[in-house]
This record gives sequence, C-alpha cells and structure tokens, in this order.
Amino acid sequence: MKEGALDRGLKKTVDWKLIVLYLMIMLFGWINIYAAVRSGEPSSIFDLSCNSGKQALWMAGAVVIAALLLFVLNPYFWESISRPAYGVVLMLLVLVIFMSNNVKGSHSWFELGPVKFQPAEMSKITTSLLLASVMSRPYFKLSNWKHMLVAALIVLMPMLVIIAESETGSALVYVGFIFVLYREGLSGWWLALLGLAVLLFVLTVRTQWWISLIVVVVCVAAYLVYYLRRTPTLRYRRRVVRNAVLGFVAGLALILASDVFFNNVLKDYQRERVELLLGMREDPKGVGYNVRQSLIAIGSGGLFGKGYLQGTQTTFGFVPEQSTDFIFCTVGEEWGFVGSVFLIALYGLLIFWIIRDAEKARSGFTRIYGFCVAACFFMHLVINVGMTLGLMPVIGIPLPLFSYGGSSLWAFTVLLFIFIALDRQEKKYF
Repeated sequence: MKEGALDRGLKKTVDWKLIVLYLMIMLFGWINIYAAVRSGEPSSIFDLSCNSGKQALWMAGAVVIAALLLFVLNPYFWESISRPAYGVVLMLLVLVIFMSNNVKGSHSWFELGPVKFQPAEMSKITTSLLLASVMSRPYFKLSNWKHMLVAALIVLMPMLVIIAESETGSALVYVGFIFVLYREGLSGWWLALLGLAVLLFVLTVRTQWWISLIVVVVCVAAYLVYYLRRTPTLRYRRRVVRNAVLGFVAGLALILASDVFFNNVLKDYQRERVELLLGMREDPKGVGYNVRQSLIAIGSGGLFGKGYLQGTQTTFGFVPEQSTDFIFCTVGEEWGFVGSVFLIALYGLLIFWIIRDAEKARSGFTRIYGFCVAACFFMHLVINVGMTLGLMPVIGIPLPLFSYGGSSLWAFTVLLFIFIALDRQEKKYF
C-alpha cells in the first residue's frame, strides 16, 4: 500500500456478484434439501430433527465464517500459514485412516460426539494455498523438472492418502489441479497424456490389454512421424527418438497399472460401479439402483418439472442419498430441464467470475489460488452431475454449497471467501 492511499470502500472492492451467486446456490440447495427429506414429514423447513433444519444451522455458521474471512482476518495470513496448515491437514488425513469408523467402505470421518468432520474437505483448501504460495515465487517455472515435481507432489500426496481412505470421489477432484498447472505454463502434452491415460484405463478394463498396446504404438508412431519431419538436426532427432521410447515405456506401465489398480486396489463395490458405468454388467437392483432411480426422477421432470414438493420419486424416497450425493435429481424432477440448466448456469457464472477476477489479479498468489478454487468447483460439479446422469461412476461426492452437510458447506465457504478476501485486498486502495 502506498503512503496516503485511500480505502475505496466495500462497494468498489468486494466482488458482490460472487457473494450473490454463493447465497443463491446455498439457498436453492436448502429448499431442495427440504424437498428431498419431506417424506419424513418434518414440521417445517427449520425442523432440527431433519436435514433441512440442520442445514439451516450450517448455513448460519457459513455466513459467520464468510464474514470473518472477508472483514476480520487479514487475507495475507493464509499465505504465511500455507506450509504448516498443509502439513497438519496431511497428518489428519493419515490419522483418520486408523482412528475412524468404517462408513460405507471408507475411513475418512472424525467423530467427536455429535460432530463429524472430514479432513479431505479441508485438504482442498490447504493444497490450493500451498500450491499458490510455491508457484507464485518469481523463480518458479514449470518448465524446470524440479519445480514441476514439487508442484506434482503437493497435489499427489493428499490425493494418494485420500485414495487410501477409499474416498475415490474426493481424490478425483485433485485431477482438476492439472488445469491450474496448464494455466501457469505446463505443456499441453501433459493434458494429452492425461486423456491417453484415461483412454488406456477404459480400454484395458473394458476390452483386452493388446488393444491398449495398439493404441500406444499408434500414438508413438504418430509422434515420431510428426516430429522427425520437423527436426532436421541429428541432435533433435535423437531427442525425439528418446522421447518416443520413454513414451512407449510409459504406455506399457499405464496398461499394467490400470490392470493392477482395477483388480487389486479398488474395492469390490468400486469395481462394480466402474463395470456398471462401462456397460460391463447390468444390475438394476444393486449398485445401479441409485443411478436408475435418479434417471427416472430427472426424466420425469420434463421441461418445467412437476413443481416444488410435487416430485413422486423425491417424496417417496426412491433415490437413496437424495439430500447429499444425488440432490441434483431432486432439481431435475421438481424444477425440470429449465431448473437444472438454471442451477448449472449459476455454477458456470460463479466459476467464470472467479477466473475473471483471478486473471485480473496483480499478485501471483491470488491468481493461482483463484484458479485452484475454480478447478475445485468445476470438478465437483462435473463429477456430481455426471454421477446422477449415469455418465460417471457413483463415487459419493457432494454438489458444492448445495448438498446437505456441514463439512462440505463450510469447506467450500472458506475456499471461496479466502479468494474474495484476497481479491478485495488488491482492489482496496487507489
């Protein structure tokens, strides 16, 4: 801040559009949580014996947290504690494996009396903070292998521990950080390799290993033909051949890893969900029941929906976990295609405005952290909506700010409002 600088005031420094979108999504989620649990005959939306009443308390707490982050705490405080916070949360991720009860096949929740919290929700915040802190240093370049390895380890360490907790859905969110790295200079080849890895996994699981091998050979051959024609010198030709050999070896490793991961790492119920998604089995009464009922609910809503509190699939509780992981099908049934598009548009605007503010940031820390926030929201949205539409495996992941749950709501509130506070600080003075 320059000497004599004037505070521009709240109206000009706070991005109120983000706050309005935050409140709209949260309130819309609340009334849909009430619709999802109404079959239990709660006396009102504020009934504390049902999820809608409890969510009202979580929402009140979220608003207090947002106000503290925006108006009380110094936003630069978060960069200074990024390292210890990351370490503490990583330790909690490890401890919860040994100190928690088995909840639907996973060990990821600490229970302190009536209060439960999930360290995996906190880890998205601490990973984003540390990644922004490390990558915003002047000397940091993703073209440097050592620097890229540091960034990869920051993302991979919590991701691998979360996989060990059998929280595959939460771990999958970390894949979104590759878009942040790409924005900061990571080669587009890494995105292509990620896409190829997904393709090899599907082909290896769904078909035969030799089909995946043919894909690897074709990709390596195309790489050789394309680059050998463009690199006349012997030195560069040797580099191209070396990269092709490394790519072939990496492809073989991916094929082997896909087989081992699917058959030896995934739990039985996770394997069944992948098989159902890939059309390898039919199980309308087993693991495919949730998706089947979700599709019925969404399809029955039509263009404008059946009307609020009028959904039969919702009212009679045909869809399990309808106030949490499958909350989107409540929107589809009662608000129809129009309501579903409206909700997705709210998320789209929220993500767009976060990216827009991040691009305008003068501070590298604010910019990178903003892209991390956008990536987390985007991955949760794609996975959750894809899950309810049968386009993604059922892996248990909430719709941010919308699904029932205090841990998720508070974590996304902190994630978002740290960025709003950082953005406000940059705009605060002339």
